[in-house]
Amino acid sequence: MSIILAIDPGTTKSGWCLYDNQTKEVIDFGVDDNQIVIEGIQESWSYDDVAIECIASYGMAVGAEVFETCIWVGRFMQALADCMGLPVHKVYRKDCKMHLCGTPRAKDSNIRQAIIDKYGGIQATKKGGPLYKINSHIWPALAVALTYSKQ
Repeated sequence: MSIILAIDPGTTKSGWCLYDNQTKEVIDFGVDDNQIVIEGIQESWSYDDVAIECIASYGMAVGAEVFETCIWVGRFMQALADCMGLPVHKVYRKDCKMHLCGTPRAKDSNIRQAIIDKYGGIQATKKGGPLYKINSHIWPALAVALTYSKQ
């Protein structure tokens, strides 16, 4: 498990990152239309392992966006099976919260801050830093990579 492709799926766009588990570096990342992510999975990216954030039920009512995201999770998993024959490792949001923050009550901002702290503080997000230009849906994708790499 050297290069991990981690995906934070969304209804129309998804965040992704390629994470080197040996050097602990983010190699590449982006937020792209879901069809572009499928093309990256099938044609462009080089990786050894895959982790994707999956949706879990907590007994609350959910809207159409959650179900649309579930469809995309399945499409990504099928694309990975078709082209790489790799198993997709499901990582749940609560696992990321527990791994990075130590509490299931953590919010997105807490997860982001935990990642920044892990990489040495706010300087890591500045030009030349290892987290430079990471934003929006890339943070949860990186959280998935970090959580999976510790399993």
